[in-house]
Order: sequence, then C-alpha cells, then structure tokens
Amino acid sequence: MSLHVIETERLLLRQVDPAEDAAFFAVLLNTPGFLKYVGDRNVRTKEEAFDYLNSRVALRSGHPAAGAYTVILKENNLSIGNCGLFVRPNIEFPDIGFSFLPEFEGKGYAYESCIVLLDHAIKTHHLSRVMGITVSYNERSIRLLEKLGLKFERTFFMEGDPEELCLYGMEMKNE
Repeated sequence: MSLHVIETERLLLRQVDPAEDAAFFAVLLNTPGFLKYVGDRNVRTKEEAFDYLNSRVALRSGHPAAGAYTVILKENNLSIGNCGLFVRPNIEFPDIGFSFLPEFEGKGYAYESCIVLLDHAIKTHHLSRVMGITVSYNERSIRLLEKLGLKFERTFFMEGDPEELCLYGMEMKNE
C-alpha cells in the first residue's frame, strides 16, 4: 500500500502508518504538552500505540479531506510530530489538529505542516470550512490557529470530555 505524502521545503507529511509510526506515537502521546493540552490517551507502549493508531487515528471516515499525517524532517528522516484533519463528534467540518515533540516546538514546523495540509485539502477535496479545537489556556495553539486564519467562534463541551473547549473556524477559499 502506498501512503500519501505531502512535501514542504523542510518537511514530509506522510499518512500515518500504524506499523511504522507506533513507536514514535508512544513517545508523542506521552509528552508533557500532549498530556496537558490534549489529554491522556492511556497509550504507554508501542503495542498500545499501534492499536490506538489503527482504531482512532488512521481511519479516514466522515469526510474525504480527513486524515492524519506523521511530520518528518527531510534532512534526517526523523519523525517530529503529527498534523491532520480529524472528524469529531458534533462538529460538522474537519478539525485541524497538530502535536510535536517538545524539542521541535517553536521552530515553525507546525505552521508549515498545517498550511500545506490546508492547501492540499482545498485543492484536492474542495474543503469549504475548517475548524480548530483547543483549551483556553493553550496559548501557543491559539496563536497558531489564529495565524492560520481561524477565528474564535464559541466554547463547547465534546461528548465524554468534562473540560470546556474553544472552537475556532474558518471559511476556506477554493480557487
């Protein structure tokens, strides 16, 4: 099976492959930032990460533009993060999500990967609107969503999550 790859000047975004990415995601899902801002997925081992990726991340259901990508540095083929468009319960349009290892935060990789992913979704799937979800105290995520062009719309609660979330949205310009 050939996995879809999107390329930027510094990065490769490769569709998540549970077999290849499980060890990386076992680390990423347990970084302090992921645990604080996204939540504990109770994934501690490579095997648990493989199951999580197969059951929750690698699926592309609900919208043709939805999908998860492992972000890889071109210079050394190192996996540094995750970026994707995700279908969420009770949200009509895909949500752009991202997470990076701490040592690769603040270097523009999240913006670079998100902007190329949105461009791809517009051109390939004619995505008309995108959402973004974060907690009110994740200032870096809020800054990135706003830099991408998303605007705050409202607070809400995701089914099964007791924490109030902030919903951002943006109409996409299809050319």
